[in-house]
This record gives sequence, C-alpha cells and structure tokens, in this order.
Amino acid sequence: MEFTIPLFENSEPLFRQVYAGLRKAILSGSLLAGERLPSTRDLAEQLGISRTVVVLAYDHLLAEGFVEGRRGSGTYVSSSLNRSTVGRLKD
Repeated sequence: MEFTIPLFENSEPLFRQVYAGLRKAILSGSLLAGERLPSTRDLAEQLGISRTVVVLAYDHLLAEGFVEGRRGSGTYVSSSLNRSTVGRLKD
C-alpha cells in the first residue's frame, strides 16, 4: 500500500503531519474499518522519514481509537469505526 502524505519542513512537527494525513484518510473513507496500515518501517521508508516519527503518529491514532494493534499482525483501522462514528468525528 502506497501512501501520499504531504510533509512540510517549516510546519507542524512531522509526526503531527503524518498523524493528520492518516486521520484524514480514515475520516474520508480512503482507509476503511479493518484495513491494515503499512508497517511503521514501510511507511517511514515511503515518506523518507524516521521510523520514530511514524511510531509517534501511530501511537496518537491508537490513543484516540482510530487504529488498533493486533499482536504479530500489524496496525489496523479500528473495527469500531463505522460510517456514523466517522460522520460525527468529521463535524
């Protein structure tokens, strides 16, 4: 899975930009409930940034309930997110 998240040097911290890009993809329906996100290593490589930045972004998404980790399997868009939940979060 290839992600395009625009990153700007003189803006918010990189982890916030990655977080915002993924959150937007989830809320817009580009990433659906149950869909697997790329590994932190893969996404960091795709974006040309440190893996630590991606880990921080994933941690924030996890804390807010947008994603869930599955031991030994990866990180997935939370299965508890459905269209009505996403609609409320957009507002």
